[in-house]
Amino acid sequence: MKRGEPVPDVLIVDGYNFLYSWPELVKLKEESSFAHARDKLIAELINYQAYWGGQVIIVFDAHKVAGAVEKKEKIGGVEIIYSREGETADAVIEKLVRNLNTQGQVYVATADAAEQCMILGGGALRLPVAELKAYIENAHREMAREGQKAPQRNSLDGRLQGETLKVLEKWRRQ
Repeated sequence: MKRGEPVPDVLIVDGYNFLYSWPELVKLKEESSFAHARDKLIAELINYQAYWGGQVIIVFDAHKVAGAVEKKEKIGGVEIIYSREGETADAVIEKLVRNLNTQGQVYVATADAAEQCMILGGGALRLPVAELKAYIENAHREMAREGQKAPQRNSLDGRLQGETLKVLEKWRRQ
């Protein structure tokens, strides 16, 4: 996303807040690793972005990590931002809400009540974590249904008119 270039609807996700609010990810973090749970969250949001069609930005908090510098990367079309030392994810999200040039609506997914109030003041809409989780699960069901549909035959003879079909058939038999 280039600065100044308008974008469609944007979903900003408070990454660790969301990770700690999704029981399956909390379990994965405890049974495997924090990095594995974070990667699973990113993968889920990459798939959701493809289904939804808007832009997803995930913000991870690194304010307590000594020497951390702000880092931005794109994975699967999703922008991922790690805050710098001394800067919370909430502060990054608030800046994004103020500075995004969007043609659509900005949504912020967080369970943090104070953050929800701040983003509403900035013109964004809050999206409770449980609601985003339900949207993601619904997207899984919809994509599974689409994947189960039998592929339709896309043959040329189904799109050609009678006389054209007769001429082509005559040529084929010659």
